[in-house]
Amino acid sequence: MKLLVCISKTPDTEARIQLAADGKSLDTSGMKYIMNPYDEWYALVRALELVEAHGGTVTVVNVGPADNDQIIRKALAIGANDAVRIDAEPTSAWFVAHQIAAFAKDGGYDIIFCGKETIDYNGSEVPAMLAELLDLPFVAWASKLDMEGNTATIQRDIEGGVEIVKVQTPFVVSAAKGMAEQRIPNMRGIMMAKRKPLKVV
Repeated sequence: MKLLVCISKTPDTEARIQLAADGKSLDTSGMKYIMNPYDEWYALVRALELVEAHGGTVTVVNVGPADNDQIIRKALAIGANDAVRIDAEPTSAWFVAHQIAAFAKDGGYDIIFCGKETIDYNGSEVPAMLAELLDLPFVAWASKLDMEGNTATIQRDIEGGVEIVKVQTPFVVSAAKGMAEQRIPNMRGIMMAKRKPLKVV
């Protein structure tokens, strides 16, 4: 399988956030950033589990400036095979979706994973936009995903119960809590991440 995982950078919710001197914007000078947890804990880890079970590769893609490389290297340390950073300022969800779609359209990816939302804006927009731009099926807020051949059985938690969806590859899925368990990169993974390819386009 050839899997693509979209990752984003978000402010660390445990960091102290202060207003700038103008009182209208945030002071970002001392702000700490992390990989969006829904992208890291659920989307990335489930993609890695699928490759471990069925073979294949996991590529991570991020839209942003060079200071995003830190979170990209963490994804490589957790286990992704390679990474691509699209060197552009992520001005809106629509812009980000367009950038990823342009990169992914000829990539031949079987599954494109996203987190269900980012913890800063909680928009849940990019995955659906991405699927529409690529003309692919989309399953939102998935809490479980299993593969058999080219068919995925996906569970979504809905009000009052669960919904089971079957979909053929290729497709886009947004991962929610329950999809996987967080992985902490070990020292070997951290060292290997320094040598894994990170392409800037």
